[in-house]
Amino acid sequence: MRVAIEIVLTEEERTELNKLVRSSCTSVRLAQRAQIVLLAAAGKLNRDIAAQLGVTRALVGRWRDRYAESRLAGIERDLPRGAPPVRVDVAHLVELTTQSKPEAATHWSTRKMASKLGVSPASVFRHWRANGLKPHLERSFKVSRDPKFVEKLEDIVGLYLSPPEHALVLCCDEKSQIQALDRTQPGLPLKKGRAETMTHDYKRNGTTTLFAALNVLDGKVIAQCQQRHRHIEWLKFLRQIDRETPKDKVLHLIVDNYATHKHPNVQKWLAKHPRFVMHFTPTSASWLNMVERFFRDITTERLKRGVFTSVPELIGTIDEYIAHHNTKPKPFIWTKSARDILEKVIRANNHLSSKQNETLH
Repeated sequence: MRVAIEIVLTEEERTELNKLVRSSCTSVRLAQRAQIVLLAAAGKLNRDIAAQLGVTRALVGRWRDRYAESRLAGIERDLPRGAPPVRVDVAHLVELTTQSKPEAATHWSTRKMASKLGVSPASVFRHWRANGLKPHLERSFKVSRDPKFVEKLEDIVGLYLSPPEHALVLCCDEKSQIQALDRTQPGLPLKKGRAETMTHDYKRNGTTTLFAALNVLDGKVIAQCQQRHRHIEWLKFLRQIDRETPKDKVLHLIVDNYATHKHPNVQKWLAKHPRFVMHFTPTSASWLNMVERFFRDITTERLKRGVFTSVPELIGTIDEYIAHHNTKPKPFIWTKSARDILEKVIRANNHLSSKQNETLH
């Protein structure tokens, strides 16, 4: 026969338990547990205590055992329910995320990692966020290998941060192959509880090329749409810049290394117009040209979700956007110095070199 554990109380423990039983601030559960312990210390059996208090023998035995094991702390609070929480080895989690890949996949997801470690996806996500890890994202990059990168970088950044007096700095480039896309079915407008809809397929109605020159000083744009993208069209655009800018100003044009900009006919024209000074961005460094920021704006704000039934309609839309932009132009402010950019490029080259060495070995 199982014998209940004997409870022996000191005077201090008995006094504390009596206070819990008599106090009006004590919870009903704790007062009942204290009473069970006091009756057990008086030598009563579990069945007699259960009958006296109107509870089960199992309940009396549970609190008798817990008090005998942990004294007062054993009856003050319930034991936690369910399985004990699984602790995540954060260092191992970070190492797996950054140094390995799952089977038959290119990157980890919360569910794949949770299955690997035997924890919940919410725990994986919480530790990823705390350590700044985002395996689902990927950023593109390209480090320039231009042998004159430093020279060109300092030249262009110098124009942005300290533009020359009595001169204009114009960032010039072309956005080619802009398509006049017409949707195959009309979409539904935006309404409460529903986003605007648009068919995934489209009909092509031709293309145009946008030539643009962004004035670094005030943000105004000189633009022209042409059908093709050759040195002939580039010369037409240069003549437009010549017409629409003050004749007494020197023009510093920032352009990329596209062959059109260096065509012999273009060189001859520039020789006859000495106020045009060309500055070429390094290879694979078009991000130095601030007009790319304007191209992004016009793409996201007007072209990407536009519907155009013809090329003239597309050109009219582009002209309308540029005219609206020029009514209240806002210049893009360049803040990075050439030194800051070079330090970042050096760090990128060092990391790439170390990765290539690891691959070779």
